[in-house]
Amino acid sequence: MPGELKQGAELRDFLAAERTFLAWIRTGLALMGFGFVVARFGLFLEQLQLLQRIHLPPSYGLSLWFGTALILLGVTVNGLSAWRHLQLVAGLRRSQPPRLSTQGVLIATLLALIGLAMAIYLLSVHGSAMPLLDSARDT
Repeated sequence: MPGELKQGAELRDFLAAERTFLAWIRTGLALMGFGFVVARFGLFLEQLQLLQRIHLPPSYGLSLWFGTALILLGVTVNGLSAWRHLQLVAGLRRSQPPRLSTQGVLIATLLALIGLAMAIYLLSVHGSAMPLLDSARDT
């Protein structure tokens, strides 16, 4: 019958689980790479200040924390992905229907919060640096 669950998993079910797992691995790696870039952004801004001979108050320390948070989030995504994949494959072998996973929603919410915090931080740094940049250009 079309509305009933099939007894036993097919090869395509295992391959779909594998594709999903690999997509989560790519997401975790991307988060770690992006976190590294964000963490190094403060260093880039400091070098830019030295090249332009502008003396701004050092306010770029938060990029290290945001970057580290993204790296740790990427590590968490990869760890949870491996755990979820093992659960899913074990359930497929026992012919149990898969449970709903809240991992995607949690990761999306965390990324939205980190992104919002980064946007607020960048706007505050940009707003505090503009008067100093304008005065440096006038001299």
